[in-house]
Amino acid sequence: MAKTDKNAASAASVVNNNKKAAKVKFKMTPREKNECIWGWIFILPTMIGLIVLNIYPIFKTIYESFFKTGDFGRGNIFIGAENYKRILTDGEVWQSLLNTFKYAIVEVPFSLIIALLLAVLLNRKMKGRSAYRTIFFLPMVAAPAAVAMVWRWLFNSEFGLLNNLFGTHINWISDPKIAVFSIAVIGIWSIIGYNMVLFLSGLQEIPRDYYEASSIDGANGIYQFFHITVPLLSPTIFFVTVTRVIGALQVFDLIFMVMDKNNPALAKTQSLVYLFYQYSFVNNNKGLGSAIVVLLLVIIMAITVFQMYAQKKWVYYN
Repeated sequence: MAKTDKNAASAASVVNNNKKAAKVKFKMTPREKNECIWGWIFILPTMIGLIVLNIYPIFKTIYESFFKTGDFGRGNIFIGAENYKRILTDGEVWQSLLNTFKYAIVEVPFSLIIALLLAVLLNRKMKGRSAYRTIFFLPMVAAPAAVAMVWRWLFNSEFGLLNNLFGTHINWISDPKIAVFSIAVIGIWSIIGYNMVLFLSGLQEIPRDYYEASSIDGANGIYQFFHITVPLLSPTIFFVTVTRVIGALQVFDLIFMVMDKNNPALAKTQSLVYLFYQYSFVNNNKGLGSAIVVLLLVIIMAITVFQMYAQKKWVYYN
């Protein structure tokens, strides 16, 4: 009995010592407190910007989607889920969603493939490599208005460069059947440089030993590309894919600056974000515009979740 009491007292002493050690362990020194305070001070501007510019607008948009703007823009009228019922039965919304998907299906894969091939090519030792990289990146820093003006001239059906070059009379941006794909070509041209820079950064992290070893074994460049470059670059490819899908689904500026309001192909080209702009700022129906944004948010989240799940099967982090 005495031995049992002695063991219990010993166990209690160990527990008390562990508690004291835990208290000592989590007690911050003055230097640690100072670093903690300065750390919060440094991230505070970013946190404030994130809350004011991102988090608050999301909840505000969801809140606005349950209201209708009053007559002459005075006040909001609560209408519940009527805005969502309307957009789910509105043919214009579904057409805009289809246009958005058409644009993304063309812009995302082509911009990724072309940028990846350019990155692999410009990652090798060659004369003028820096100049070529700069040239391909220039469209990314060009003013969107200037880009729109140049491409509108290229696509002009009467005196445009493309029709004169190929001897055709194609209405590139006024034909409802091909206008959205013409806009996608501009998007591909504009974003190639950005994707290329991201791929170049990923390629420079791949050890050269893999290529040298495979060359000794007789592997050619195509084999190395598909069995070394692509697998080891898959995390970068995944990141670029996710960000480009989100960016493509939010396309607005190209359509706004290239397509005129009287363009017969506008209905077959306008995206969901463009339709949101029309409802919110032209028709002053911010409630319906907010509902369209919430619909787009749900679609983007669903696609991103699917991508996050699918990346487990083809992205290699080790």
